[in-house]
Amino acid sequence: MRGMVEFKVKAAHYINKINTHIIPVRFEYYEPKTIEEAVELLAKYKGEAKILAGGTDLLVAMKQRLVEPKIIINIKKIKELRFIEDRGDYLAIGATTRLREIEKNPIVKERFPALYEAVKAMAGTQIRNMATIGGNLCNASPAADTAPPLIVYEAKVKIVGPRGERIVPVEKFFKWVKKTVLEPDELLAEIIIPYHPPNTGSAFIKIARTAMDLAKVNVAVALRVDDNNVIEWIRVALGSVAPTPVRAPSVEKALEGKEFKLETIEEASKLVVNDISPITDIRSTAEYRREVSKVIVRDALIRAYNRIKGR
Repeated sequence: MRGMVEFKVKAAHYINKINTHIIPVRFEYYEPKTIEEAVELLAKYKGEAKILAGGTDLLVAMKQRLVEPKIIINIKKIKELRFIEDRGDYLAIGATTRLREIEKNPIVKERFPALYEAVKAMAGTQIRNMATIGGNLCNASPAADTAPPLIVYEAKVKIVGPRGERIVPVEKFFKWVKKTVLEPDELLAEIIIPYHPPNTGSAFIKIARTAMDLAKVNVAVALRVDDNNVIEWIRVALGSVAPTPVRAPSVEKALEGKEFKLETIEEASKLVVNDISPITDIRSTAEYRREVSKVIVRDALIRAYNRIKGR
């Protein structure tokens, strides 16, 4: 009899691991209507609460028992967190703004094409109608597609908590795999993306096993050239090649102040291997990631330059 009980327990645990229709976790559920209410709840249940925005990552993890939060705070109904606003010098995007809303926004498509391409490349339309930009960042996956574009655009995030607000560059937001600078009682409220001069071009490229999969490697670039085709300013960032999304300073330093020439771009792109530390996992090998990074950095730079020239 004891053996049968043990078998049933193990079988139930196994079913919960693979059945995506079951959330085998007990939790308390809250649905605040304001940022202040959400922060109060985070402070009250410090370290025990998980934020629910789109749910495309959290709910899957809960169903697989990768996380078992005691408290769920659903921030979907906080209107202050869902917006896309032109604020003169920058574009502000609320943390719970759906990826599909960003994809369809004309300002994003025109002024921030790398972000548009990144969002467009993420999963399918059904997922983009649920997933949020804040969730994509806070999940802190090394493969987060929105991170490299936001890094090259020098975007920042506004974080709110019981101690007030603070602004953090997206580049410094990630600490490690699944870890950010957010304290347990803090909430990501909005993303701030500064506008860049007209002679700036940007691009995003993603390599994945399928169109719906996470990236094997992704890259975003932004650059600015003067009337003599000299690169005045450049940013290169990659995902899925290190524990966090990373800049490629070796490539940037090799190109800043140089005339944009294909042979120069080709050689500088090879230097990206100095800035990445890829691993072998279920999606790809470290060797493949190193080699393909050189190629897509080069291709993204050319695409960004062509956009400046209106090609």
